[in-house]
Amino acid sequence: MQNDCRNCPFHTKDIGTLSENGFDQLSANHLVLKFKKGDTIIKQGMYSTNVVFLRTGLAKIHLAGPYHEQIVRLVKAPTYLGLPTTVGDKINQYSVTAVSDMEVCFIDLNIFRNLLRENEQFSYEIILDLCHNELESFHRCAQRTQKLIRGNMADALLELANNIFMSDKFLLPISQAELANLVDTSRESISRILTEFDKDGIIKINGKEIEILNKKSLTLISLKG
Repeated sequence: MQNDCRNCPFHTKDIGTLSENGFDQLSANHLVLKFKKGDTIIKQGMYSTNVVFLRTGLAKIHLAGPYHEQIVRLVKAPTYLGLPTTVGDKINQYSVTAVSDMEVCFIDLNIFRNLLRENEQFSYEIILDLCHNELESFHRCAQRTQKLIRGNMADALLELANNIFMSDKFLLPISQAELANLVDTSRESISRILTEFDKDGIIKINGKEIEILNKKSLTLISLKG
């Protein structure tokens, strides 16, 4: 069966813990859609009726502040999008926008809640994932506020290389203005620091392509802040 979640190549560890009945419920109550770069997946302030699972692609999580929108983090598939705001509140507390073309699975919220109630191991894996993400958010917040711009820029490049693209050579998936928003600085500062890193032989820039040439130095800048 095409919609059988048992055969999905993108599911995470928690889905693998479901019972046969759980798989049957999930298979009958989800919808897979494709989105283009720039499309809104979750909109802040809107009513939430589905759990959103990112099957393929890259997205940015951002929320409106008193003065401007703040990019919180970049996330790659496979992962849930907006799970705390979807399950914990009826109204989305932040937005999620496609950074690349992607496939997204929408799961009926009531069915997902039933799965949490009926499957102990499934609930446990979801809680572990939420705890990991919360601790990571705490660390990011502390690092952003306590490090200088060079340290935050080094963190962003290492995050892209180590956790997003799994390669020291990649295309910058967002604009310099968005990168500046991500590390809480100005676009001019981002441009200046990238140029400095390039001149120092730490990275090589070719248009939007970035290659990390000296990861040891970049890691040292990250550690020293």
